[in-house]
Parts: sequence; structure tokens; C-alpha cells
Amino acid sequence: MEKLKRYVIFLIGLFINSLGVSFVTKANLGTSPISSIPYMLSLNLKFTLGQFTIIFSLFLVVLQLIILRKKFKPEHILQIPISIIFGYFIDLTMSMLYFIKPQSYIMSVIYLIIGCIILGFGVYTEVLADVAMLPGESFVRAVCSTWHTNFGITKIIFDVSMTVIAGLISFLFAHKLEGIREGTIIAALLVGFIARVFGKIFKSLPDFLFKQKN
Repeated sequence: MEKLKRYVIFLIGLFINSLGVSFVTKANLGTSPISSIPYMLSLNLKFTLGQFTIIFSLFLVVLQLIILRKKFKPEHILQIPISIIFGYFIDLTMSMLYFIKPQSYIMSVIYLIIGCIILGFGVYTEVLADVAMLPGESFVRAVCSTWHTNFGITKIIFDVSMTVIAGLISFLFAHKLEGIREGTIIAALLVGFIARVFGKIFKSLPDFLFKQKN
């Protein structure tokens, strides 16, 4: 029962996370770093942001298998259904937010901040559940455990790398920079901070929700 509760909370967090990604994307100031490659591909090819998110996530799972080798555990396979659900959640929330079409820079910034807050809360909720990780974070963890690097620094390098690759894809397809703007940088800086703030605000919530971790 305790495990089931954790997975339900994780799924809720996954949906909140996807809603935050969609808000940030709809703000039209650039998307979050982890979504930058799927978003750039969706702008230039026929698949949706959610579909490319699934494909990219599965690619990260394969990279983890290569990096971890014998240390790749059966629970890592859980990332596959999680990636599929997350991708469909993104397409669902992008459709739900069809009405968001900011007509001014101020409105774009407002939607971006709302998206960052939602995304930060989604990240907090997933951490609260403590049962699984999205492929992006799991990939960073695999790199850290294999080469003994600092998680925070590795995560920054990972986010910057995703953004740079997305920029190169943009120049390759559109011959100009699309989808990567100040919003991408703001999201990279704000989301983790907001998640930590929620962690401090609701620091007693884990004790209230869970008697013990199974």
C-alpha cells in the first residue's frame, strides 16, 4: 500500500511536470533545457513534442545501459513506461493549454514564471515520491556513479549540452536559432531553486504521507 501511494504521487508529479513544461513552452521564450532537443525536432519534423520526448528519453535509457553495463538494474527499465506516459502527458497538456498565445512580452514572461513554478512543484513531487526518476536525471546519476562526478555540476553540464545541441539542430534545419531564448536560461536557473523552496515549505509532508520507505 505504501509503495502504491508513492507511485500514485509520482504519477501526479509527472503530470504536473508535463504541465510545467507545456506552460514554459507556450510562453514562447524558449523551452526547458531537457525539452530543448525534442522541442527543436518537433518544430522541424512531423512528430509532436511529446512523441520526440519519448524517443529522446528512450535514447537516454540506452545510453545509461551503455554507461552502466552490468550495473544497469531491472528497475532502470521502469524508465521506459515512465517516458511514454510523460510524453503523452506533454501532448495532452499542450492541447489543454491551446488558449495560451501571449500577445506581449510581459505576458510571455508571466506564463514562463508560472510554468517554472509548476515545473518546480512537479520536480518536488517526484522527489517526494522517491520511487523513480525521469531518464534525464537518471542519465546524470549514471554518469556520476560511473565517473564519480558531482551531481550538481554534471547536471549543469548536461543541461548546457542539451541546449547547445538543440541550437545546432535549429541551425541545421532552419538556418537560424529557434526555440532557445532567455526562457531556457531562466527555466534552467529557477526550476531547481523553486523545487528546493517547496521542499523547505513542505518539509514535514513526507512524515505525514509515509510511515516508512519500503
